[in-house]
Order: sequence, then structure tokens, then C-alpha cells
Amino acid sequence: MDGRREDPRGALVRPYAVTRGRTEPRQDIALEAVLVASPAAVVESRFAGHDKHRIATICEGRAQSLAEIAAYTRLPLGVARVLVADMVADSLLTLHNAAPPSEAYEERMELLERVLSGLRRL
Repeated sequence: MDGRREDPRGALVRPYAVTRGRTEPRQDIALEAVLVASPAAVVESRFAGHDKHRIATICEGRAQSLAEIAAYTRLPLGVARVLVADMVADSLLTLHNAAPPSEAYEERMELLERVLSGLRRL
């Protein structure tokens, strides 16, 4: 290390810039929601920005949850949620809700615990 310190404000400014200052997604997307990108969407996402292209590439031909996308891209969950919601609205990602609304609360919590456990192993 060369003795210089990184400016801690950089970690805050970039997520703000990536989402253009938005903190709320266009639509609510659950952590366990499954997202997929088609090959055509991956090509189209090249013009949507670096982070969106990375997300589309991660989801190409392989279903990923919102939580997994945040972990693989190392984006804060709130930032990933805003970007993914934008991509769903722009038809760059296809959203498949993982759990039907009638599923019991305990079953949803068990699923979330399994997702978090998997993320911790990364």
C-alpha cells in the first residue's frame, strides 16, 4: 500500500450516481424474485450502462434472484433493486416471482434464510 487513503465519500457518491439519485424502485421486487435475461436483452443492455450490462450478463440463460445479483455485482441491495426494476420496466430482464402471494410467512422466511446462508458462503 502506498500510504494514501481512499476518500470514504466515494463509496456513497457512486451508488447515488448509478441510480441518478433515486432510492425507490419503479416496482417492488422481492429478494427471492427470479430474473432472467435473453441473449437479445444482453446485447441491448450494452447501451444501458456498465452496471445494467453486467446484471444482464449475469442473468443470461441462468435465473438469478435479486439477492444473488446484488452479491455478484457487489452493489448495495437498494441500488441493485432500483437498477433491476428499471431493467424489468425496459424489458431487459424478465421477472418471475418466486413465491405465490398465498405462501405462508414461515415458508418465505425459510427461503430468505437459505438465500442469505448461500450468500454468506460466497
